[in-house]
Amino acid sequence: MNLSHYPFVANVEFIDFEFVSEGPKGHILKVVRFTELEKDLFNLGFGDKDLITGYVDDQVVSNNRDEKKIFATIASITQLFLERFPTVSITGKGSTQSRTRLYKIQLSINLELIRNDFLLFGLVDDRWEEFDKDHQYQAFLVRRK
Repeated sequence: MNLSHYPFVANVEFIDFEFVSEGPKGHILKVVRFTELEKDLFNLGFGDKDLITGYVDDQVVSNNRDEKKIFATIASITQLFLERFPTVSITGKGSTQSRTRLYKIQLSINLELIRNDFLLFGLVDDRWEEFDKDHQYQAFLVRRK
């Protein structure tokens, strides 16, 4: 996926990635964090980083009007993470139902690009199914083909 995205940096462990959102609310430091849940399964967490405390807030609504570029940046980070760790799967969901719905919309918009290299699933009633843009999901899972 070659979408226009923000430049980002990874920590040494290749688990935390940071980038800066730019928009009407100024420059906001964002963090994408991969947390291992079990062997070969990671959770993708995302939020704003407090520069003083280092706390990553996944509940804040920054509304910097750059959600497409933020999503493209998260997608690029995910792609890079899966290139580095090709046997893992990544799961994620929004911190609220409305955010999960927003992620589903962005995944649907970019579905053809995603499916070139990845398998994408949605969680419904405790079971994973192949992602269908016409369904609502509780969470998402992606892995390399």
